[in-house]
Amino acid sequence: MRRATDLRATPSDNAQSVVALPAQAPVTRLAGREGSWIQVRTANGQTGWVHLFDVGSPGAAGGASTGTSQAATGGLRSLTNLFSKGSGAGGNTVATTTVGIRGLNAEDIANAQPNPAAVAQMEALRQNESEARAFASNASLASQTVPPLPKAAAPGPATAGVAGGSAQ
Repeated sequence: MRRATDLRATPSDNAQSVVALPAQAPVTRLAGREGSWIQVRTANGQTGWVHLFDVGSPGAAGGASTGTSQAATGGLRSLTNLFSKGSGAGGNTVATTTVGIRGLNAEDIANAQPNPAAVAQMEALRQNESEARAFASNASLASQTVPPLPKAAAPGPATAGVAGGSAQ
């Protein structure tokens, strides 16, 4: 385990905790997967579900995580929960985001459903220009002008179909 977490009975943050797992606890990944939750077995044989972001990648050196990586992991986990209603709530797998998650198959994507409540929650967080400028001012951020990228030249008869745009 990348960080301390709970082994859950079902793939949801609201599910009953089977056992608390300390950071660096060895687990074996099983075949079960529901959104961003994976099924695992502990060293003493208990099975349950953990969030994908809480499990270290295979072959990771020592599996140690810094405070920064734990904060990033927590942020990504919160983001996936926002989009997927806690992933597994109600027994349905809803693949609505792929931030940091690998392994979605065509069926997961084809069966993805929008989450209007999550969209409404994001809309409620929207800031207007004056609110954004006030935030930037309070955070001592400075405005910068960024020139637009130059427009790409339209391919002519001499460069059409030639890689790199030059005929040799």
